[in-house]
Amino acid sequence: MLDPILVPLDGSQLAECVLPHVVTIARSFDAEITLLRMLEKSQASSTAQLFDLLNWQINKTKASLYLEKTKAHFQAAGLRARTAILEGLVAEGISEYAQNQGMKLIILSSHGHGGLTQWGLSSITQKIILSASTSVLIVRAHQYKVYSGELSANPMYQRILVPLDGSQRAENVFPIITQLAQFHKSQIHLVRVVQTPEMARQMPMAREDINLSNLVVARNREEAEHYLEQVKSRSYLEGIAIQTHLITSDNAATALHQLGEQEHIDMVTMSAHGYSGSHQWPYGSMVNNFIMYSKVPLLIVQDLPSSKQKPNPLELLPG
Repeated sequence: MLDPILVPLDGSQLAECVLPHVVTIARSFDAEITLLRMLEKSQASSTAQLFDLLNWQINKTKASLYLEKTKAHFQAAGLRARTAILEGLVAEGISEYAQNQGMKLIILSSHGHGGLTQWGLSSITQKIILSASTSVLIVRAHQYKVYSGELSANPMYQRILVPLDGSQRAENVFPIITQLAQFHKSQIHLVRVVQTPEMARQMPMAREDINLSNLVVARNREEAEHYLEQVKSRSYLEGIAIQTHLITSDNAATALHQLGEQEHIDMVTMSAHGYSGSHQWPYGSMVNNFIMYSKVPLLIVQDLPSSKQKPNPLELLPG
């Protein structure tokens, strides 16, 4: 399901925060790992071509030594790994390589050699996510200690949050999270948020509007509760610790983030689209919110074939 895995690295300590997660995912799915280094294509004039060629060879040698050393750590941990070095535009090159090589998952650090910023993602990471035609795992760089060179074998995902909206598209995550949960003995938190309906803009609201809103919420909660119990009882979840959450809120994203903090969630897993998702955009609005603001690793399971991917960089711009 998630084999092979692509791991872009730029040589920075921030980018290396993904390495323990790579071990966890690769072991869970017996996946081969490709460590990729993109060397930025030079835009220098022809008069500097000789110097640039020498400089590129030096950088390539350094990158090769770095990747080979990292690969050795994975192999020592009993994992299959290989390396690749390419020259070109970083984000575009990574996305193109992933598609051409049939990668099933890209594991990315939120920030790399450019350092931490006030934004949830670096510009390079954001571009890769928007143009990727495969599933993506985003690891928040600011939450992890400097990589020591030792790859941990301890389970990392003890509590996995899975938001659902009742659609089959949202359930696209189940084959992956069930295998992940079985391997690591994780607890899966299934959550459904029932949003309070937007009524006519009157201040204060009329009594009939309040009653109508309450009726709609009660009906939707009844259906949502039945749905969660139905999902929980499915045979492929047998033997997995499941906890369900039914929340009523006027802001589903806020409710999900708060639940994640309350339950000490280790990973959020979402399908790229839910019931209202369109193939015009790479991700639905809720996923876009978590891409920017999630405080824990976010696994996005892409449900669209690459031929239908139409990235729109404006979708993720703040404001």
